[in-house]
Amino acid sequence: MLNEQKRAKESANEILKSAEQEAQKTKKEMVLDAKQEIASMRNDFNREMQKQRNELKQFEERLNKREEAFTKREEVFARKEDKFEEMKEEIERKKEEIEETLKSQKEKLQNISGLSTQEARELVLKSTKEDMERNLAKMYSQMKERYEEEAEENAKWLMSTAIQRYASSYINEIAVSSVELPNDDMKGRIIGREGRNIRAFENLTGVDLIIDDTPETVVLSSFNPLRREIARMTLERLIIDGRIHPAMIEEIYEKSKKEVEKLVRDEGKKAILTVGISTMHQELLKLLGRLKFRTSFGQNVLHHSIEVAQIAAMMAEELGLNVEKVKRGALLHDIGKAVDHEVQGTHAIIGGELARRYREKNMVVNMIQAHHEEVAFESPEAVLISAADAISAARPGARRESLDIYMKRLQKLEEIATNHKYVTKAYAIQAGREIRVIVEPDKVDDEMADKMSYDIARKIEETMEYPGQLKVVVIREKRSIEYAK
Repeated sequence: MLNEQKRAKESANEILKSAEQEAQKTKKEMVLDAKQEIASMRNDFNREMQKQRNELKQFEERLNKREEAFTKREEVFARKEDKFEEMKEEIERKKEEIEETLKSQKEKLQNISGLSTQEARELVLKSTKEDMERNLAKMYSQMKERYEEEAEENAKWLMSTAIQRYASSYINEIAVSSVELPNDDMKGRIIGREGRNIRAFENLTGVDLIIDDTPETVVLSSFNPLRREIARMTLERLIIDGRIHPAMIEEIYEKSKKEVEKLVRDEGKKAILTVGISTMHQELLKLLGRLKFRTSFGQNVLHHSIEVAQIAAMMAEELGLNVEKVKRGALLHDIGKAVDHEVQGTHAIIGGELARRYREKNMVVNMIQAHHEEVAFESPEAVLISAADAISAARPGARRESLDIYMKRLQKLEEIATNHKYVTKAYAIQAGREIRVIVEPDKVDDEMADKMSYDIARKIEETMEYPGQLKVVVIREKRSIEYAK
């Protein structure tokens, strides 16, 4: 009996000891888990705090930029107030001079006998009026000259700033599209028996299909990029499908046409998102998307419209004008080109009527119709769009030139430079935007090199037409060479 109690007691002690060890182990695991959870919560808290700090920093940067803009405007207003104060002081001074003159005239008239008071008063008023008119005319002329100079400087600064802020890259469109074939046997299937397939294709798409000796390639030719794109998509799908006959051509053409129409809508939506316009009528979006498949002097019209909108918006922002209206008017300024081959009239007038039809504001309609000065400008915003349109069209590389004209211009530049005395060589570089002139170093000093660069630049201005500006660099280099034998 005692042995059993002893064993039971030992067993109980072992169980108790085991339970205590298990409890200690559980406690350690719980503490470890709690520490890990606390560490995880601390990391989450730190990440959230860092995120909030970053957001606060970005917000602070935006506030700083706005504060800088307000500071600049305050400086402009302060300068204007100073000018007005100067004008006010000038007017006060003139007023005092007039009063002195009037007093002097009265004193003289008092010494003149035979004049009544009324006659004396009329004589003084006439003389004073003439002096005032002369002084006012002189002041007006001076103020006009000063403000014209300031306006020209501000306009140059504004336009150059907008051009520098806007950077874009662009590849010119062409009038043909090439389609690769899996093999030359496919050309015969595209032509069809007695040419029925190619006739059906050309009649349906309105695009010329050129099949020549070029291996595994056919060419689609059309000056209408929208038709050419539908035709390209149709032909590629026909080649993949393999069943080429008039009925299948018509079926796939309709599918391709619908897909291109969807692409047109998507391009219109993408354009307004790029510019930063929230909403626009669905029909205007479609017309805007069609401009992706329209070119003018080799310049894609949709790309040009987006560029004009961004340049005009930058200038409007600097001038404190209505940026939102400027964006709409600039993006839609060439919308008439989407239908100008279908409607009588110029694209500016047509575009304005389209905008009015789809409930655009009268201010936007005037921006569109006035950008080529076919109607009068009704707002400063309309003038900005005309200027931005000219900038986009005139910047170097925006519009395609023929290779022949381009080469002749480069040759003319080099010819003008080499006609000067002591010039050994001349190279037109940077696509004709810079010419480097190498002179004889023994016969041309530094002062003469400066004069030569000036003379060549003036000669180019007098005899040539070119976009943007052209840099003339005169290089005078002296090299001394000797050989060690």
